[in-house]
Amino acid sequence: MLKPRSESEFFFRRLRGKVAIFAMLTTFGCALIAMRLWHLQVMQYTTLSTKSESNRIREFTLEGLRGKIQERNGVTLVDNRPAFYLSAVPEDMENPEKEIGFLASNMEIDVKAALGAIRSVKAFQTVTLKRDLSRNEVAFVEEHRIDLPGVFLEIKPVRSYTHGDLAAHFLGYLGAISESQLLKPEFSMFSRNDFIGQSGAEKRFENTLRGAKGLKRVEVDAAGREVAHVGEVPPKTGGDLRLTLDFDAQMAAERAFEGKMGAAIAIDPNTGDTLAFISKPSFDPNHFAYGINSAEWKRLVEGEFHPLQNRAIQGQYPPGSTYKVVMASAALQEGVITPSTTVFCPGHFTLGNKTYRCWKKEGHGTMDVHTALVQSCDVFFYTIGLKLGINKAAAYVKGFGLGEKSGIDPATEKEGLIPTTDWKERARKEKWILGETVSCSIGQGFVLVTPIQMARMIAAVANGGKLVSPRIVHDETHHGDEKTRRVPVSSQNLEIVRNALRGVVYEPHGTAWSLRNGPFEYAGKTGTAQVLKMKQGDFIKSEHLEFKFRDHAWFVAFAPFDNPKIAVAVIAEHAGHGGESAAPIAKAIIDAYLSKTIEAKAPEPPAIGEPKG
Repeated sequence: MLKPRSESEFFFRRLRGKVAIFAMLTTFGCALIAMRLWHLQVMQYTTLSTKSESNRIREFTLEGLRGKIQERNGVTLVDNRPAFYLSAVPEDMENPEKEIGFLASNMEIDVKAALGAIRSVKAFQTVTLKRDLSRNEVAFVEEHRIDLPGVFLEIKPVRSYTHGDLAAHFLGYLGAISESQLLKPEFSMFSRNDFIGQSGAEKRFENTLRGAKGLKRVEVDAAGREVAHVGEVPPKTGGDLRLTLDFDAQMAAERAFEGKMGAAIAIDPNTGDTLAFISKPSFDPNHFAYGINSAEWKRLVEGEFHPLQNRAIQGQYPPGSTYKVVMASAALQEGVITPSTTVFCPGHFTLGNKTYRCWKKEGHGTMDVHTALVQSCDVFFYTIGLKLGINKAAAYVKGFGLGEKSGIDPATEKEGLIPTTDWKERARKEKWILGETVSCSIGQGFVLVTPIQMARMIAAVANGGKLVSPRIVHDETHHGDEKTRRVPVSSQNLEIVRNALRGVVYEPHGTAWSLRNGPFEYAGKTGTAQVLKMKQGDFIKSEHLEFKFRDHAWFVAFAPFDNPKIAVAVIAEHAGHGGESAAPIAKAIIDAYLSKTIEAKAPEPPAIGEPKG
């Protein structure tokens, strides 16, 4: 019979079992820890060491200064200025929603956009919360730094358009790079915080103007505050850009267009240099330089008169009577008329059962090509237009550069429209009718041109037939045969037209008679383009119509007559007659440019007449 075990022996036996189990668990736990340490220290060494270094060492991008933009004589139009940026590193923020809300209660911040950027940004990357802070906003952030962990101020360059909206459509503007742009291969080197050229010269010459980014490395503490400067790769400044614009001519255009809408372009008829370029209404590019707010953007995009539209190259208008310059040239070249051919104008023209009126209700009487251009007789051009035919006329018109892009900004420039019989059948599925030829003969009907095309056309008349390509960079070189392209009209016939354009200013009854006492010898052609189609027989004055239905005023001109140095095209929208509204603008631009380079010399004015039209 076995002897019963004591209670103590039974207790120690149970204890040994528990100790064994505990030892096994401890051994297993230590093995797990050892394996985890090996995984972290060996397998993930590179990844974790990088993250650790990012916690201690931060890299900040240093923006390279963008190159300056100057006009032809060295006047700076676009520069840079320092500005405070409010930035944040999300990982260092204790409560992003609370901090952004606190900031938004004391300054204008797009809370939704800021929080969205914070959530989507990569680890330890900087997010820009607000650009170009005011003095008061900077003071507020500095006073509350302890309440804003992860939020800090940076000083960065901001684009400065030193003369406000001067030549805004020509210079262009900077804008934040869009998400769609970031997806394109050509923008792979940019980040979501970058601003790039979005229009005008800023966009076209982005690669020239943009500097190279630098890098600053700093040591930070646990709260993300900078404690030491580790190293730096300095940024590089972009290249400067010298444009063909002339500051005085541009300023004269800006002043002359005050309170008006439309566009004006002045070019050197010998080189194609763009001397003045204006589109009104305009905008201030400075509003884009640091991030435009939604209210301002909505005003610009949805505004009734579309201030962002570049009317000088995108506005497509009926040319009105300025078109007669090309029609006269074509008719002379084709032999449809000679300098002595006459047409009687009774104030109207009849084709079939339809009557087309002349702008002068009582008529002009007997007109030849010279007097028809001087007095802008519609009946004369109705007659020669029918003799030429729409297709032959279109061929000459296109030879003068109308209905095609000039090349000044191929990406955004409009072509206009020079109609033909084929065009109407293709676009409208209709046959051409002779009445449409009559309307097109005086620059109405289907005809549409841009101001840059009209400047190029009148420059070709001024220089004796060379169709120059507009240039925007000073001393820019051109390639190809466009440099020597000529209009399809002989020098002799162009001289007939040139002399008539001089008569527009200096002969009695000339439609630009008001310019006759200017300091230089001008030549030009007025035009009035109807916006609202009148019923047959109507003679409603433009000023009696609602503003948006009033006629556009055109004037194309060059000077000095004997040795042209500048050619100008002006359209003043809804401003009435070209001689009254557009011609003074062109004169102001011409005078401002020529007064610096040549001695004033104008012919003696003839006897006083009664100009109209």
